[in-house]
Amino acid sequence: MSKRTAALIAATMVSLIYGVTFTIAKDVMPQYINPYGFIVLRVGGSVILFWLVWLFMPKEKIALGDFPRIIAAAVFGVALNMLTFFKGLSYTSPISASVIMVTTPIIVLVLSAIIMKERMKKSKVLGIVLGLAGTASLIYFGNHHASATATNGTLGNLLVFINAVSYGFYLIIVKKLMEKYNAFTFVKWIYLFGFLMVLPFGWAEFNAITLNLMPEAVVWKVAFVIVFSTFLTYLLNLLSMKTLKPVTVAVFIYLQPLFATLIAIGLGKDSLSLIKSVSAVLIFSGVYLVTQKTTHSTPD
Repeated sequence: MSKRTAALIAATMVSLIYGVTFTIAKDVMPQYINPYGFIVLRVGGSVILFWLVWLFMPKEKIALGDFPRIIAAAVFGVALNMLTFFKGLSYTSPISASVIMVTTPIIVLVLSAIIMKERMKKSKVLGIVLGLAGTASLIYFGNHHASATATNGTLGNLLVFINAVSYGFYLIIVKKLMEKYNAFTFVKWIYLFGFLMVLPFGWAEFNAITLNLMPEAVVWKVAFVIVFSTFLTYLLNLLSMKTLKPVTVAVFIYLQPLFATLIAIGLGKDSLSLIKSVSAVLIFSGVYLVTQKTTHSTPD
């Protein structure tokens, strides 16, 4: 198997795992674990795994001046990102949440234009408008076309969108760290700081968790989110990013709604309404325009 084939398989597995996560996490929240308590479990478990793996990795010293960037990455990549996503997912449906997450490339482009003063072509501006229109329709009509799993679709979709914006900030912040260090050198710190940040929000809900009273299937779903949805996806992303261009890796985020929709509908956890379909078309059209290359370059 070639390195490229292995990288493509790794990127596909990441999207599949994330697609499954929307439904699995929804099965756990809020019936068995409240969102913020689940986050403390997820981040705390990931901290342990990342620090254990680091023991077997080449050791690098982080410059003191890079810690403010690491702390900022922890805010946007762990704390705000996960707090808004899990809380939002507890209110909305798996399909709506997965579709909104596809706006991440659009958000990154907008943030890059604002922060780095990059100029945008008219087609990209149109793409941004279409993508945000689709997101706005999901947020606005969230309660009008909610499925049985969406208790407050409007608020849930808004929180998931804030999560996507937060993740966009994280991608920009972490880029310089990726260029300077081995990923495991700083990711353990990002998750450690992130854990300290989410702890005050989720401590009470974490204390209320009674794993011994949960069905065994639910305990396995919690373990899946910690080990596969957080830790393993990061490792697979590293594998794919070593061979493929970032743009190619980013394109695989578009598979998440497909997997999430098939899994959620197949398990009877969600339904595909007209508003979700129309919003998805708007968002995917916007992402297509935004991700079109402005100059000719060699393929991966």
